[in-house]
Amino acid sequence: MKDAGCSGHGGSGRKQGAAAPCAACKLLRRRCSQDCVFAPYFPADEPHKFASVHKVFGASNVNKMLQELPEHHRGDAVSSMVYEANARIRDPVYGCVGAISSLQQQIDVLQTQLAVSQAEVVHMRMRQYSSNQSPENISPSSRHHPSQTPTRSLFSMDMVDQTNMGMGESLWSSCN
Repeated sequence: MKDAGCSGHGGSGRKQGAAAPCAACKLLRRRCSQDCVFAPYFPADEPHKFASVHKVFGASNVNKMLQELPEHHRGDAVSSMVYEANARIRDPVYGCVGAISSLQQQIDVLQTQLAVSQAEVVHMRMRQYSSNQSPENISPSSRHHPSQTPTRSLFSMDMVDQTNMGMGESLWSSCN
């Protein structure tokens, strides 16, 4: 079997004088050369990262993927492979798609709860407005002069731009 990852990469890799093999070479029981393609991304102190990636993708495939990518993209590729491998181990059928689907369902439930809460606020404002407009709450002078009645909107709130909001802010802001 070919020495997956520990040959032919030149330049970057383990630092000179580093004695411990990377997690990949340790798991594969190979000598870790200075130009090992795995060493920068699978350090010896994080063996679980390579173990899960190796279990799902295989060392040879990971080696091929890393060697085909420019060096500045390899770190992101390894992060993605580790995430997908861990998701596949937790959910062998759906992997990270299952996690994304679950999060989307949570978003849908929370959006429904938010819409219900907003409708309750509108309902309460309408009740408050109608109780303020009842005949016993209107002064005698304003009953005779309709032009003096306030022309305030039934809903004293405007929609706020959702793109500029944080998670904790309300969609509605009072416009008094």
